[in-house]
Parts: sequence; C-alpha cells; structure tokens
Amino acid sequence: MLVACVAMMLIAALECFAFNLPFWTTLSASTDTSTATNTLGPGLERTDNGMLRVNDPTSAWLEVHADGSSPYARVDIAKGAMQLVKSQSLVSKAKPAVVFHLRLDAQGQQGRAQSMSLWSPRSLYLRTGGVSGTIRAWVQEPKGTLIAIEDMRANVRVPFQWSWTRVVVLAAAVLVLLAWRPGSRLWRTPLDLADRRQRVALSAVLVAAAIPTLSSVIWQIATSGPLLFHNENGYTYDYDQYAHVADALLHGHAWLDLKVPSELASATDPHSIVTRDQLMAAGVKPIYWDYAYYEGHWYSYFGVVPAILLFMPYQAVTTWLFGGNGRMLPTGAADLLLMFGFLVFACLMMVRLVHRFAPRASVAATSMAVALFILGSNACYLWFRTNFYSVPIAASMMFTCLGLWLWLGAIQPQPTEAVSASESADTRRHASLWSVDGAPPLSLPHLASGALCIALNFGCRPTFSLAALLAIPLFWPNIKALVAGIRTRHIHLGHALVAPLTIMVPALIAVIPLMAYNKARFGSLLDFGSAYQMTVTDMTNFRLPAADVAYMIAYYLFLPLRFTGAFPYLSIQPTPLPEWGFTEAMVGGLLVTCPLMLLAFVLPRLRRRMTGPYWATLMSALVLGLLLVVVDVIEGGLGWRYMCDFGWLIALASMPMLLRLLEGQAVFSPWVADENMDESPFIRTSIWRHGLRLLVLLVMIAMIMVAILSCFVPGRDDSLDHNNPGFFYDIRSWFTLLGFN
Repeated sequence: MLVACVAMMLIAALECFAFNLPFWTTLSASTDTSTATNTLGPGLERTDNGMLRVNDPTSAWLEVHADGSSPYARVDIAKGAMQLVKSQSLVSKAKPAVVFHLRLDAQGQQGRAQSMSLWSPRSLYLRTGGVSGTIRAWVQEPKGTLIAIEDMRANVRVPFQWSWTRVVVLAAAVLVLLAWRPGSRLWRTPLDLADRRQRVALSAVLVAAAIPTLSSVIWQIATSGPLLFHNENGYTYDYDQYAHVADALLHGHAWLDLKVPSELASATDPHSIVTRDQLMAAGVKPIYWDYAYYEGHWYSYFGVVPAILLFMPYQAVTTWLFGGNGRMLPTGAADLLLMFGFLVFACLMMVRLVHRFAPRASVAATSMAVALFILGSNACYLWFRTNFYSVPIAASMMFTCLGLWLWLGAIQPQPTEAVSASESADTRRHASLWSVDGAPPLSLPHLASGALCIALNFGCRPTFSLAALLAIPLFWPNIKALVAGIRTRHIHLGHALVAPLTIMVPALIAVIPLMAYNKARFGSLLDFGSAYQMTVTDMTNFRLPAADVAYMIAYYLFLPLRFTGAFPYLSIQPTPLPEWGFTEAMVGGLLVTCPLMLLAFVLPRLRRRMTGPYWATLMSALVLGLLLVVVDVIEGGLGWRYMCDFGWLIALASMPMLLRLLEGQAVFSPWVADENMDESPFIRTSIWRHGLRLLVLLVMIAMIMVAILSCFVPGRDDSLDHNNPGFFYDIRSWFTLLGFN
C-alpha cells in the first residue's frame, strides 16, 4: 500500500510540475504584445475571412515584438477556420492547411522550424527562447497555401493542463517498473496455474485491455461510414473489402458486387500497367486498388475466414434489425476484436508454455516472456494499422495462439510433473484421453480443436498454416511410441489411428471448403488470387529479382534504427535495392527493434537442459521462422506487416534463454535438489542475478519505447501526423514545450 501511495504521488508530481513546467515558468509573463496586428511580409496576403494566403514563400513572414518575459509565443487561429476545415462541401483549395510550419528567427539567429495543427491547441504554443526584440516567423509552406493564422502573440502564459492520457501512460510505466524491478515481490512468486490470485491478476490485465478495445469498437460502429475514395483519372480506393466479401457470400456467390467498367472487361490484358494507365487517363472508373480482377469480376484475395467469422454475422443481424442489406462492420473494429483475441490467447499460450518447460519460473520472468512474445510478434503494427491488410494476419495470430494453447493442453502431465502415479493411471482410463505406453496421454478434444484452429489459417493468412509442422516435435514422444507399438504389434490399428484422425479430420473439415472456395473463384484449389491483384505492378508476370533477396533478408532482420533530434526521435530508414521490388516504409529490422530475440540463436546450447519435447519444438520454431523470412521475401517483398509471419516463431525460440538469464539454470527443473545446480559462480552470485535482471529490464523498456514511438513516425503507412494530427501534435507537445525537440 505504501508503494502504491508513493507511486501515485510521484505520478501526480510529474503531471503537475514536470510536464506543466511551461505554466510555472510563464506565470510572470507580461502577456503584452506591442502590436495589435502582426506586421506581414509581402509574400503573405490577408483574405476576406481573416486567414493568410502564401503568395511568395521567399517573403512570407510575420513579425511580433517580445519583451523577454516569456520563452513562448502563441498562434491565434482565425475565427471560423475550424468550420471550414470540417466542411464537406468545400474543395481542399478553399480550406486552410490543418498542419503548417513556422520558423522563428530573432536577433539575427535562424531558428528551427516548428509544426502545429489546428486540431491541437497545445501545439499552437511555440518556443522563442525567451529573447527580447523583434521575432520574425517565417511561414514555411508552398505558394497558394491557406494558413488559418489571425495573429501571433509573444510574451504569453502557457495554461496549466492536466492530461489523463499522460497520467495513464505514467501509471503504466510506473507499474511496469515496480513489477519488473530486480527486487520486486513478483521475482519471489513462482508461477502457479492453479493460484486464484494469479488468475485474477491476469484477468485484470486483460480487462484493462478490453475496455479501450470495446470502446473503440463501439465508437467505430456508431460513427464509421463506407471507406470509398475515387481519384480523378486514378484508382478507386475501397477499404471495405471484407464487408463486400460478406455481402457476396450472403447473396450466394463468390464474386463481389462491384461495378466492372466495360472498357476494363473488354481489355486484352487488363493487368498490364500500360493498359490500366490508358484506361484511367481516359476517365474509365472504377478500377479498384488492390482488389483481384479475374474473368470479368472483382474478388478479394485476402483470406475469407474473418468475413465468415465477423462480417457476415454482423450484416445478417443488422439486416434483421434495420432491413435492407444491413450494415457493414467497420474493418477497424474487426481488426481490434481479433487482436484482443490474439492478446488473450497469446497470454494463455505463453503462460502454459513457460510452465511446461520452465516449471520454476517466477511471475515476473513469465510476464517478461509474454511481453517479449507480443513485441516480437509485431502485434503493435496490427493494433496501429487497423485496415483490411491487418485483418487476416490478426485472425491468423489469434487462431495460431489458440491452437497452440490447446495443443499444449493436450499433453497430460506425467507422474514426475507433480502428479501421483495413481492419478496418472486414472487419467489414462479417461474416455477423452488417448495414450500409448512410453508417452504422455493426449486429450483428444484438445487435439481436435487445436487442429481446427491451426487449419483455419488456410483461410486467413496461409503462411501461418505452417504452424501445423510444430505438431511433429511437440508430439514426437507420442509419435515415436506409436511407431514402436505398431512395429511390435502391441497397438491395434484402430487405436493407433485415433489420434492421427483426431487431428486430420477437423483440419480437413476446415480446409476442404476453403479450397472449394478457391476453386469456385479462380479454378484452382490452391489459388488465392494474389496474382490478379490490381496494384503497383502486373503481378501476373512479376518475379522478385534475385539480386534483391539478400538485401531484403538483411533489412527484415537487421535494418538499423534511424534516430532524429525531434519527436518521435525515430524516422523511416531507407531500404535501397539493386532492382525494383515491393517495399514498405520501415523503422527497423526485427532483431534491432527487439534485440532480446537474439537470444533465440543461443537455443542450441540448451538442448541438454530442457526436458520433454519443448526444446525440439522451439528449435523447430526458430528454423521455421528463418525459413519464412525467405518465403516472405520471395513471395511478398519487404513489408513491415509481413514480419508478423515469422516474428512470433523467433520470439518463441528466444524464451528459454531469456528465462535462463532471469532465473538461472534451475528454472528448467521441477526438482529443488540444488538451487544453484550447474550454475557458474558469475551467474550464481545474487548481485549478478539482480544485475542481469536490471539489464534485461532496461532492454525491454527500450523495446517498448521503440514500439510506441514507431507509431508516431512520419512517413509510415497511415501515419498519425496525417490521419490523426490532433492526437499526434497533442502528444508531440508533451516534449516540444519542454524543449525536447
């Protein structure tokens, strides 16, 4: 309780004093500006509605006098500017710029460009350095830009601001530090799956994540409309792909109910870039961006399972409630629901996995392992970019974690795993269990449901279907015992087929209809239609140049971070290639943004330390993850979201060594015969153990900061400075007003 009170007082002090330092330092500001209206340079023109138009960027400036009583100036927005920005009837040329840039020069010194947004009142306060004299503010915008500046005032007082967003961030940071600090109680609390308090704590964490998820989902359902954008003489962008798929299936056909221009339908080679450019130049529309076009119909080449799982039921229910064709489920809402499902099952899977191969792990170490898995799986990208590109990946991540959690639960404990021999014998006789001598019994319901979940990846993100290969090392003791029993004829054929059929039948139930769906659309069981997408090139003929492969592999894993001196202190890192290939703007490679995942490559050294099938399973995950790096390069190019395909596999492989560093070698043993067995003096010393935990904590915090700051990087797809400038510049002002820019 004392620690909690101190933490709350610390958060309040930081919020009231540290982050409101501009308020305290400007209490004595004069608030006077010598001129009622700023002096304008000849390159600026005042419009009838009180805004400024840039006519000549070389002489577009405002001047204001400062007396040195305040290190801040304020931009006042022209009356009615926000109504113009919100107006849907005016063309963009009649609206002021939502984001604009000023450079403040004073006393013969050139200042730095400072950006602000009309949606963020806090960003309208600019640092002047506390100079006295004339300040010239240069408008750094192109000719013809409308700027909603009524005037600029110097010598201002910055108002006090209590930000609940900032308080939540500070509280989360303090909670993480208290939980993971080397001397915390969680390091002395062993992971216990039967402990009610630990279950309640995990539930509380998930509820804390569920509240903003459901709030955002409800808000999107209440406010979102169709995401359809037509570009004159260009492509049509329709981001409701999954809603169109659901509508088509509800109407009994596989093709989408989207208009196909007659000129496109009659074109000899519609996928040719030259043909498409000619059609669009002639005003032919709509030609849908990133839809698959095949034999006169539009299709979606993204996995259909999310449409069946979420979009079809939503449209069916809204049709029943409101009539007509119902309503479209917002894509962002579907993505957030799937990502929450991923979060739940990722936590459950990791807790179960850690408990199996490291039965003496602490709660603190387990929570760090969960955090590393979530960061390494690239889940932050999917939480950030909630469009149709993310939906199938989010669905596959959810189904994969659920499937592996069920498969891990299928392996029943042995007498050496804190279960008596009589209890083990009782479980062997249980009707839902399947066993052979020499191997742990398996729960058939867990096997079947896990196989069904893994197989559903075929209709989401097909690369995740390869997770099925992990069943071989995971159930290898059972496979080996089964083969031996068949060879010695100790097992009847009927009994031998039970477990294999329990896995294969549910998988076929999922895969066969999905293959039939492919056949109905593209004439092939394994053709998902990606070759027919209308995108940056003719995908029916494109092959990635061999010269690009090595570069892309290196970028996926080792692309270095690029630091800057202004918020968010990171920027997009260029990824040059010898020849053209698809690339998405990225901040850094997987092993650079998540350096703790390098521990995966130490896994071979732990072979003799880990019991059961878990070392082989995690080693297979590492090999499969590295293989998928190459597959993604060849099939998809370089995409930030594609790191989800292999990141989770490499993250799994890094867990044993992470726990080894945090807890010591004894973490892998269920027996407590020797607390320091096989430990070197370096590791055995308590001070070194605390030092290693502190080092891992610092690296983990750095990884979390990179993940958060990467969401604010300008130039990335769906960047916040363009899509949500109010939020971006509000967060940015936390740092810029304090001089961290």
